[in-house]
Amino acid sequence: MNERLLKAIDDRRDDVVALTADLIRFPTINPPGEAYRPCAEYLGARLRKRGFETEFIRAEGTPGDTDRYPRVNVVARFDGRSPGACVHFNSHIDVVEAGDGWTVDPFAGIVKDGKVYGRGACDMKGGLAASIIAAEAFMDVYPDFPGAIEISGTVDEESGGFGGVAHLAGLGYFSKPKVDHVIIPEPLNKDRICLGHRGVWWAEIETKGEIAHGSMPFLGDNAVRHMGAVLKAFEDELFPALDRKVTRMPVVPEGARRSTMNINSIHGGQTEDFRPGLPSPNVPDSCRLTIDRRFLLEEDLATVKGEVTDILERLKRERKKFDYEIRDLMEVLPLMTERDAPVVKAVAQGIHAIFDREPDYVISPGTYDQKHIARIGHIYDCIAYGPGILDLAHRPDEWVGIEDMVEAAKVMAIGLNVLLRGTTG
Repeated sequence: MNERLLKAIDDRRDDVVALTADLIRFPTINPPGEAYRPCAEYLGARLRKRGFETEFIRAEGTPGDTDRYPRVNVVARFDGRSPGACVHFNSHIDVVEAGDGWTVDPFAGIVKDGKVYGRGACDMKGGLAASIIAAEAFMDVYPDFPGAIEISGTVDEESGGFGGVAHLAGLGYFSKPKVDHVIIPEPLNKDRICLGHRGVWWAEIETKGEIAHGSMPFLGDNAVRHMGAVLKAFEDELFPALDRKVTRMPVVPEGARRSTMNINSIHGGQTEDFRPGLPSPNVPDSCRLTIDRRFLLEEDLATVKGEVTDILERLKRERKKFDYEIRDLMEVLPLMTERDAPVVKAVAQGIHAIFDREPDYVISPGTYDQKHIARIGHIYDCIAYGPGILDLAHRPDEWVGIEDMVEAAKVMAIGLNVLLRGTTG
């Protein structure tokens, strides 16, 4: 283990704290996409001072992109003294809304009790800061390294990544021979390597009816009652069937090793914005239900969809006047990087060196931007590894531990050493 490299990161402890706090102070809330440009420009300026070539790429035409809320991404690259592999650290800069229940200002970057507090502290501005510190320390200790290091700050991961990594992958920023290995510093705990994620299918189901006066519902056809039949069939048939499906994927937490489906929202009949007025007495002629189906490596997407449409088709045959439409909103296949992949082995060596133990290998219950790197960029040597506790993400008083960031940066730096120089020493 190279003590010079570890000392270079220890010497930057205050820097990783200051960088994390600075990033938190950009309220990059998604939706709608606040402060993307200034946050990207801050990162670009920081990395340019260290000799990185930086680009700002706006994802024009992607969902949410407007002149008021431009989807601005930053990609920075530093080429070493000789040809070699390229290691890319990708972090998203967007965060979810703060919500209620905070005891500190969510965008002040408060430092206390060995932690940095704020929205995005663990998900994932602390990981972004740790990756920058790891790269800068490695470059100072090994100025003659071969290959290249890339660091990106991308947008919209919290809403699917279409204006961020998906857009960049479509432009070739995540593809060979430009990039060989990708590390995404999501908060999966400092001694765990996340190999991938479950699949996801989002869809909207709409049941149809016929409008009529609420005092004479027999003259109409109630779409909400039809949706009630859908929900009952899901409760009686689909949810028990999903709970019986178990995966070999090491998904965390334990409950996510089964197939799941969440009812995200239901909207039917009377509009929700009538307050402070009064509702109108109508039989609802439409009811919409959004589902979030998470599925396993052992499942086929066509079968996943068929489990839902089979129920809907049966109701159409058996229930008088039942009619429906179903619309796909998003579909992502499950993926799992193999444990013998180069980036997995390199980061595992870092974890072993810093924590004197083998890493835990896990799968995320939800998707993140690895899906676009694999599906669009066709780069499969990709993992998520970063500081922070996933359970704290999106919650009030979100925080990241300072020691966790320092230790994760050491792991990342050792991983760089293995991938670019072929050694931990």
